[in-house]
Amino acid sequence: MNNIIKCVDLTKSYKNGNTVLNILKNISFELKKGEIVAIIGKSGSGKTTLLHLLAGLDSPTSGSIFFDGKSFNSMSSNQIADFRNIKLGFIYQFHHLLLDFNVLENVAMPLLISKKNNKDSEEKAYEMLKKVRLENKIKKYPSELSGGERQRVAIARAFINTPVLVIADEPTGHLDMYNSQIFLNLMLQLNIDFNTSFIIVTHDPFLIKKISILFKIKNGQLFNYKN
Repeated sequence: MNNIIKCVDLTKSYKNGNTVLNILKNISFELKKGEIVAIIGKSGSGKTTLLHLLAGLDSPTSGSIFFDGKSFNSMSSNQIADFRNIKLGFIYQFHHLLLDFNVLENVAMPLLISKKNNKDSEEKAYEMLKKVRLENKIKKYPSELSGGERQRVAIARAFINTPVLVIADEPTGHLDMYNSQIFLNLMLQLNIDFNTSFIIVTHDPFLIKKISILFKIKNGQLFNYKN
């Protein structure tokens, strides 16, 4: 099986009284193992909605999503949650860190949820934090960090399980050029070392220029796009 993600005729609609708002319309899409894809489009075009569907965070109105050949439709909500924790890294547009836990604990959390050894989890989290240049902040809490630092913690957390797929919603939106380069380097290294696939929604010209497979969402539909 060469596809890591496949969606068929994916549609998402919302009802507002008697009005039906069609966000996504019959999207069919395949991502091969090891591919890095960027999705662009105007604000409100449905990019984040598509990411949430692909990650199992929301359900489509119609259509099917397959992860490694297995349909989300055949999985319980607990099975989907387990899948996300073990096989998927998700980077939100806003960091969504746990405010009552320090930086090290936030990054280690996916491993701890998976019942990994505490000491090993924290050691792995520390090594990941070194890669995003935050090893001197491990005991700080999210409220003590800048916006860019919080986003780098979120990136480290998404990469901690060496997932087979990382889905990222504007991962460099709060980062300067230097830290955007750190993210790019980490992404490429994970891709080389573990054949990790990436789906990235971005407006960042720096990232768009570096990613060869581009799609654009317009009027609820997904199109191939070239720079």
